[in-house]
Amino acid sequence: MPDIRKVSVALTGEQIVSLRAAVDAGEYATTSEIVREALREWQFKRQARQEETNRLREAWDRGKTSGRPATLNFADLHDEARKRLKRASTRASV
Repeated sequence: MPDIRKVSVALTGEQIVSLRAAVDAGEYATTSEIVREALREWQFKRQARQEETNRLREAWDRGKTSGRPATLNFADLHDEARKRLKRASTRASV
């Protein structure tokens, strides 16, 4: 069994009413169960944000070390995008 410790958390009256309503409705056994679930979701999202931040930093570093940017011809880019879109729509309709 995990090491369970008690902490004190200040909540608004509205939050407490919501917690108790979920328990009364049978959605959860206790308010502690709700808080633990919320913390697990927060930890998951926090980790995902950190991983995304790390990926962006790595991409930034690769971009900075890749050399000077080349001049782009936006007319050529536009033409290429239209060709790709036409090829994709042709494949989709087959």
